[in-house]
Amino acid sequence: MSDEKNRAVAEAILPLVGGAANIRSVAHCMTRLRLGLADRSLVDRAALDALPAVLGTVEDDTYQIVLGPGPVAGVTAQLRRLLDEAGRAAPAPAPGGPSPGAEDLAGRGARIRAEARVRNATPLKAALRRIANVFVPLIPALIGCGIVAGLSGALANLGWAPALVTALGPVSSGFMSLLAVFVGYNTAKEFGGTPVLGGAVASVIVYAGVAKAEAFGHHLTPGQGGVIGALGAALLAVWLERWTRRIVPAALDVLVTPTVTVLLGGLAALFGLMFIAGEVSTAIGHAATWLLTHGGLLAGLVLGGLFLPLVMLGLHQALIPIHTTLIQQQGSTVLLPILAMAGAGQVGCAVAVYLRLRHNAAVRATIRSALPAGLLGVGEPLVYGVTLPLGRPFVTACVGGAAGGAFIGVAGQLGGAVGSTAVGPSGWALFPLLTGPHGMAASAAVYGGGLLTGYAVGFLATYFFGFTRELLAEFDVPEPAPAAMAGTGLGTADEQS
Repeated sequence: MSDEKNRAVAEAILPLVGGAANIRSVAHCMTRLRLGLADRSLVDRAALDALPAVLGTVEDDTYQIVLGPGPVAGVTAQLRRLLDEAGRAAPAPAPGGPSPGAEDLAGRGARIRAEARVRNATPLKAALRRIANVFVPLIPALIGCGIVAGLSGALANLGWAPALVTALGPVSSGFMSLLAVFVGYNTAKEFGGTPVLGGAVASVIVYAGVAKAEAFGHHLTPGQGGVIGALGAALLAVWLERWTRRIVPAALDVLVTPTVTVLLGGLAALFGLMFIAGEVSTAIGHAATWLLTHGGLLAGLVLGGLFLPLVMLGLHQALIPIHTTLIQQQGSTVLLPILAMAGAGQVGCAVAVYLRLRHNAAVRATIRSALPAGLLGVGEPLVYGVTLPLGRPFVTACVGGAAGGAFIGVAGQLGGAVGSTAVGPSGWALFPLLTGPHGMAASAAVYGGGLLTGYAVGFLATYFFGFTRELLAEFDVPEPAPAAMAGTGLGTADEQS
């Protein structure tokens, strides 16, 4: 979108979230505008969901507005400009609540969303969300470097522009070689430490000189332990920084605290964490390879079918470090293309719901507005606006995801494994990031076959088994299409982002 359109969206959003004075922080990930709000009761959620540019809203540690992978960065920038112009001092209006109405899918989706938020408020899930917050800001760079790496590989395979291929190597690999530093920086920032100290301790892992060191009788190699080691080292740095500050006089804090944090944290990373995290990372790589080589059908079936329930439980956050570890270790993650099949099952399911509920204008309007985003891997509106509130269609969507995952799993078992060079996108948006042993074209063919399988099985399972007579009697009736139905939801895959 142009700057004018982005500004118009930002101007429409601002009063509906309580005005400038109600906003404490502004950030964004791949698809969502993430707002830290002083008072969430000032949000007019019904009006916000009714905005054409808004694909859904999510209440989590931040208030998240789903805008899609294209507009989100531009709208975020324009919102920041509006806040700067307002001086963050404008009084926050008190918007009226949504007008009462009959029970519908939007109401059910809102209740399920609220229940999920309560269910996910456990220490473990809160910790997983915080770990995911470490990696989400890195996703744009991972995607950019992944696409450049794919372009370099394609040119090399074709034998074209060898000088350009040589130049693209540092461009695509420079960030990855320093990924541990960025993880350490973000970890310290997320968990309340000094970011640069977290990055400094984590930088030990990628320093070339570690090749001269030895731990547990083994010589270390630069990068050993990867992002898992960096995460552990930065968490240790945060603890050391806090512990030192408690016992050091204030007059000496500026000298002693950074020194103790870097010294003890660096030594711990060098003589313990690198080796341990390296073993864990290697085990993750071996496990992923073994799963696809020996149990591709079953692995794909289970992973593709259970990913949406994992999202509902908030456990999908734990997969982000695993994806990143595989990308750093093997150059791609073979898990993401399988998990992306959950979105394919959701799309096929939505089309079937559209045809079965031919008299329900409200549901059909929601699907029409949400389906394009669903094809690009943004499944929030479809999950909480359509399939989950209906019940059975959510299950049949999972069946479609399982079928698509099984297709890709079988291909991997037969030697045609498909990986993604970055984490973040799914659906059609994942095509530019695909890689595999037989080249990008073969990888795209396998992934496309998985999508088609997910679409088809999700559609057929929903059309023939997704509705009982009672469900059809309740929802296949004429009713107006309220604008507020056009985007409700909680996140699915990208989390992953």
